[in-house]
Amino acid sequence: MRRSYVVTGGGRGVGRAIAERLLDDGHTVVVIDLDPAALTWTTSHHAGARVVPAVGSAAEQTVTEQAADLAQAAGTLTGWVNNAAVFRDAALDSTPARDVLDLIALNLEPVVVGCATAIRRFLSAATPGAIVNISSHQAQRPVRGALPYATAKAATEGLTRALAVDYGPRGIRTNALALGSIATERYEAFLAQQTHEAMTRIEADMARLHPLGRLGQPHEVASAVAYLLSDAAGFINGAVLPIDGGRAAFGQDPEEA
Repeated sequence: MRRSYVVTGGGRGVGRAIAERLLDDGHTVVVIDLDPAALTWTTSHHAGARVVPAVGSAAEQTVTEQAADLAQAAGTLTGWVNNAAVFRDAALDSTPARDVLDLIALNLEPVVVGCATAIRRFLSAATPGAIVNISSHQAQRPVRGALPYATAKAATEGLTRALAVDYGPRGIRTNALALGSIATERYEAFLAQQTHEAMTRIEADMARLHPLGRLGQPHEVASAVAYLLSDAAGFINGAVLPIDGGRAAFGQDPEEA
Protein backbone atom coordinates (compact mmCIF):
# COMPACT_ATOMS: atom_id res chain seq x y z
CA MET A 1 0.00 0.00 0.00
CA ARG A 2 1.16 3.56 -0.72
CA ARG A 3 2.87 5.46 2.08
CA SER A 4 1.13 8.53 3.46
CA TYR A 5 2.34 11.53 5.43
CA VAL A 6 0.97 14.50 7.33
CA VAL A 7 2.56 17.96 7.07
CA THR A 8 1.37 20.75 9.35
CA GLY A 9 1.57 24.36 8.24
CA GLY A 10 1.82 23.03 4.70
CA GLY A 11 -0.03 25.78 2.90
CA ARG A 12 2.89 28.06 2.21
CA GLY A 13 6.64 28.42 2.39
CA VAL A 14 8.72 25.60 3.81
CA GLY A 15 5.67 23.50 4.64
CA ARG A 16 4.37 23.60 1.08
CA ALA A 17 7.82 22.73 -0.27
CA ILE A 18 7.94 19.72 2.04
CA ALA A 19 4.48 18.57 1.00
CA GLU A 20 5.28 18.96 -2.70
CA ARG A 21 8.55 17.06 -2.37
CA LEU A 22 6.77 14.12 -0.75
CA LEU A 23 4.09 14.23 -3.43
CA ASP A 24 6.74 14.26 -6.15
CA ASP A 25 8.22 11.14 -4.53
CA GLY A 26 4.89 9.40 -5.16
CA HIS A 27 3.38 9.52 -1.67
CA THR A 28 0.04 10.73 -0.37
CA VAL A 29 0.23 13.86 1.79
CA VAL A 30 -2.38 15.36 4.09
CA VAL A 31 -1.66 19.08 4.39
CA ILE A 32 -2.88 20.89 7.50
CA ASP A 33 -3.17 24.68 7.48
CA LEU A 34 -5.20 27.16 9.50
CA ASP A 35 -5.81 29.39 6.46
CA PRO A 36 -8.11 27.89 3.81
CA ALA A 37 -6.69 30.28 1.20
CA ALA A 38 -3.24 28.78 1.71
CA LEU A 39 -4.55 25.39 0.62
CA THR A 40 -6.00 26.41 -2.74
CA TRP A 41 -2.90 25.04 -4.51
CA THR A 42 -3.88 21.53 -3.45
CA THR A 43 -6.95 21.55 -5.71
CA SER A 44 -4.94 21.97 -8.91
CA HIS A 45 -1.74 20.08 -8.07
CA HIS A 46 -0.64 17.40 -10.52
CA ALA A 47 -0.69 14.82 -7.70
CA GLY A 48 -4.48 14.90 -7.83
CA ALA A 49 -6.12 12.83 -5.10
CA ARG A 50 -2.77 12.14 -3.43
CA VAL A 51 -2.78 15.64 -1.91
CA VAL A 52 -5.45 16.03 0.76
CA PRO A 53 -6.15 19.41 2.41
CA ALA A 54 -7.20 19.66 6.06
CA VAL A 55 -8.24 23.09 7.31
CA GLY A 56 -7.70 23.84 10.98
CA SER A 57 -5.22 24.47 13.76
CA ALA A 58 -2.45 21.92 14.16
CA ALA A 59 -2.69 22.57 17.90
CA GLU A 60 -6.19 21.05 17.99
CA GLN A 61 -6.27 17.29 18.47
CA THR A 62 -9.55 17.00 16.58
CA VAL A 63 -7.76 18.43 13.54
CA THR A 64 -4.70 16.20 13.82
CA GLU A 65 -6.86 13.13 14.39
CA GLN A 66 -8.88 13.96 11.27
CA ALA A 67 -5.66 14.36 9.30
CA ALA A 68 -4.41 11.02 10.58
CA ASP A 69 -7.71 9.38 9.56
CA LEU A 70 -7.36 10.82 6.06
CA ALA A 71 -3.75 9.68 5.80
CA GLN A 72 -4.50 6.16 6.96
CA ALA A 73 -7.45 5.90 4.58
CA ALA A 74 -5.06 6.66 1.72
CA GLY A 75 -2.19 4.41 2.69
CA THR A 76 0.16 3.41 5.48
CA LEU A 77 0.83 6.42 7.69
CA THR A 78 4.62 6.47 7.71
CA GLY A 79 5.69 9.98 8.66
CA TRP A 80 4.59 13.21 10.30
CA VAL A 81 6.16 16.66 9.86
CA ASN A 82 5.49 19.33 12.48
CA ASN A 83 6.17 22.55 10.59
CA ALA A 84 3.39 24.94 11.67
CA ALA A 85 4.79 28.08 13.31
CA VAL A 86 3.74 31.54 14.49
CA PHE A 87 6.06 34.53 14.77
CA ARG A 88 5.11 36.78 17.68
CA ASP A 89 7.66 38.78 19.65
CA ALA A 90 7.38 39.72 23.33
CA ALA A 91 9.57 40.98 26.16
CA LEU A 92 9.26 39.88 29.80
CA ASP A 93 9.69 43.43 31.09
CA SER A 94 6.66 44.73 29.19
CA THR A 95 4.43 41.69 28.57
CA PRO A 96 2.62 39.79 31.35
CA ALA A 97 4.26 36.44 32.00
CA ARG A 98 0.98 34.63 31.28
CA ASP A 99 0.85 36.23 27.84
CA VAL A 100 4.45 35.21 27.14
CA LEU A 101 3.62 31.62 28.11
CA ASP A 102 0.65 31.71 25.74
CA LEU A 103 2.90 32.93 22.93
CA ILE A 104 5.36 30.11 23.62
CA ALA A 105 2.45 27.67 23.48
CA LEU A 106 1.45 28.93 20.03
CA ASN A 107 4.59 27.30 18.64
CA LEU A 108 5.00 24.41 21.09
CA GLU A 109 1.46 23.05 21.28
CA PRO A 110 1.21 22.08 17.58
CA VAL A 111 4.43 20.06 17.93
CA VAL A 112 3.29 18.24 21.06
CA VAL A 113 -0.18 17.54 19.66
CA GLY A 114 1.22 16.42 16.31
CA CYS A 115 3.77 14.12 17.93
CA ALA A 116 1.13 12.64 20.23
CA THR A 117 -1.23 11.89 17.34
CA ALA A 118 1.51 10.40 15.17
CA ILE A 119 2.93 8.21 17.92
CA ARG A 120 -0.46 6.83 18.92
CA ARG A 121 -1.32 6.02 15.31
CA PHE A 122 2.04 4.34 14.66
CA LEU A 123 1.67 2.25 17.79
CA SER A 124 -1.96 1.27 17.19
CA ALA A 125 -1.15 0.20 13.63
CA ALA A 126 1.98 -1.63 14.79
CA THR A 127 3.97 0.03 12.00
CA PRO A 128 7.26 1.90 12.24
CA GLY A 129 7.14 5.65 11.72
CA ALA A 130 9.20 8.80 11.56
CA ILE A 131 8.58 12.29 12.89
CA VAL A 132 10.42 15.41 11.79
CA ASN A 133 10.04 18.55 13.88
CA ILE A 134 11.01 21.86 12.28
CA SER A 135 13.15 23.88 14.68
CA SER A 136 15.35 26.93 14.22
CA HIS A 137 18.87 28.20 14.78
CA GLN A 138 17.19 30.36 17.43
CA ALA A 139 16.88 27.34 19.71
CA GLN A 140 20.62 27.76 20.35
CA ARG A 141 21.24 31.42 19.45
CA PRO A 142 18.12 33.56 19.89
CA VAL A 143 17.52 36.71 17.92
CA ARG A 144 16.98 39.62 20.30
CA GLY A 145 13.27 40.20 20.92
CA ALA A 146 12.14 36.74 19.77
CA LEU A 147 11.87 35.18 23.23
CA PRO A 148 8.62 33.20 22.73
CA TYR A 149 9.74 31.69 19.43
CA ALA A 150 13.27 30.85 20.60
CA THR A 151 11.96 29.27 23.80
CA ALA A 152 9.42 27.14 21.93
CA LYS A 153 12.06 25.94 19.48
CA ALA A 154 14.45 25.02 22.30
CA ALA A 155 11.63 23.02 23.87
CA THR A 156 10.92 21.39 20.51
CA GLU A 157 14.49 20.13 20.32
CA GLY A 158 14.30 18.78 23.87
CA LEU A 159 11.02 17.08 23.06
CA THR A 160 12.59 15.56 19.94
CA ARG A 161 15.39 13.95 21.94
CA ALA A 162 13.02 12.71 24.66
CA LEU A 163 10.69 11.09 22.14
CA ALA A 164 13.63 9.47 20.37
CA VAL A 165 14.63 7.83 23.64
CA ASP A 166 11.10 6.86 24.68
CA TYR A 167 9.82 5.51 21.37
CA GLY A 168 12.91 4.48 19.44
CA PRO A 169 12.66 0.99 20.97
CA ARG A 170 9.17 0.77 19.51
CA GLY A 171 10.20 1.60 15.97
CA ILE A 172 9.48 5.34 15.95
CA ARG A 173 12.26 7.72 14.96
CA THR A 174 12.07 11.41 15.91
CA ASN A 175 14.43 14.04 14.53
CA ALA A 176 14.50 17.80 14.08
CA LEU A 177 15.85 20.28 11.57
CA ALA A 178 17.22 23.58 12.89
CA LEU A 179 16.68 26.05 10.07
CA GLY A 180 18.67 29.13 9.31
CA SER A 181 17.05 31.95 7.35
CA ILE A 182 15.00 30.58 4.45
CA ALA A 183 13.82 32.59 1.43
CA THR A 184 10.08 32.07 1.82
CA GLU A 185 7.18 34.25 0.67
CA ARG A 186 7.15 35.77 4.15
CA TYR A 187 10.76 36.89 3.80
CA GLU A 188 10.18 38.25 0.29
CA ALA A 189 7.13 40.19 1.48
CA PHE A 190 9.21 41.67 4.31
CA LEU A 191 11.88 42.79 1.84
CA ALA A 192 9.25 44.33 -0.44
CA GLN A 193 8.18 46.65 2.38
CA GLN A 194 11.67 48.10 2.77
CA THR A 195 13.34 51.02 1.05
CA HIS A 196 15.98 50.14 -1.52
CA GLU A 197 18.74 51.10 0.90
CA ALA A 198 17.25 49.05 3.74
CA MET A 199 16.69 46.04 1.47
CA THR A 200 20.31 46.16 0.30
CA ARG A 201 21.54 46.31 3.90
CA ILE A 202 19.30 43.43 5.03
CA GLU A 203 20.38 41.21 2.15
CA ALA A 204 24.04 41.94 2.89
CA ASP A 205 23.52 41.17 6.58
CA MET A 206 21.81 37.88 5.79
CA ALA A 207 24.59 36.87 3.41
CA ARG A 208 27.16 37.67 6.07
CA LEU A 209 25.38 35.60 8.74
CA HIS A 210 25.43 32.46 6.59
CA PRO A 211 28.91 31.24 5.55
CA LEU A 212 27.51 30.03 2.22
CA GLY A 213 26.72 33.68 1.52
CA ARG A 214 22.99 33.27 0.92
CA LEU A 215 19.68 32.26 2.41
CA GLY A 216 18.41 28.73 2.17
CA GLN A 217 15.69 27.69 -0.25
CA PRO A 218 12.52 25.86 0.80
CA HIS A 219 13.32 22.94 -1.51
CA GLU A 220 16.62 22.41 0.36
CA VAL A 221 14.71 21.99 3.62
CA ALA A 222 12.26 19.67 1.88
CA SER A 223 15.09 17.45 0.65
CA ALA A 224 16.40 17.05 4.20
CA VAL A 225 12.94 16.23 5.50
CA ALA A 226 12.40 13.63 2.77
CA TYR A 227 15.68 12.00 3.70
CA LEU A 228 14.93 11.86 7.44
CA LEU A 229 11.54 10.31 6.71
CA SER A 230 13.02 7.70 4.38
CA ASP A 231 14.35 4.23 5.08
CA ALA A 232 17.82 5.53 4.17
CA ALA A 233 17.80 7.41 7.49
CA GLY A 234 16.78 4.32 9.43
CA PHE A 235 19.54 4.67 12.04
CA ILE A 236 19.10 8.41 12.62
CA ASN A 237 17.11 9.09 15.77
CA GLY A 238 17.18 11.99 18.22
CA ALA A 239 19.26 14.17 15.91
CA VAL A 240 18.97 17.93 15.45
CA LEU A 241 20.36 18.66 12.01
CA PRO A 242 21.26 22.27 11.14
CA ILE A 243 19.96 23.36 7.73
CA ASP A 244 21.48 26.81 7.96
CA GLY A 245 24.36 27.20 5.53
CA GLY A 246 26.78 27.10 8.46
CA ARG A 247 25.12 29.89 10.46
CA ALA A 248 25.21 28.01 13.77
CA ALA A 249 28.82 26.97 13.23
CA PHE A 250 29.87 30.53 12.37
CA GLY A 251 28.32 32.45 15.29
CA GLN A 252 29.34 35.85 13.97
CA ASP A 253 31.59 37.57 16.50
CA PRO A 254 31.14 41.35 16.97
CA GLU A 255 34.92 41.66 17.51
CA GLU A 256 35.65 39.99 14.19
CA ALA A 257 36.29 43.32 12.44
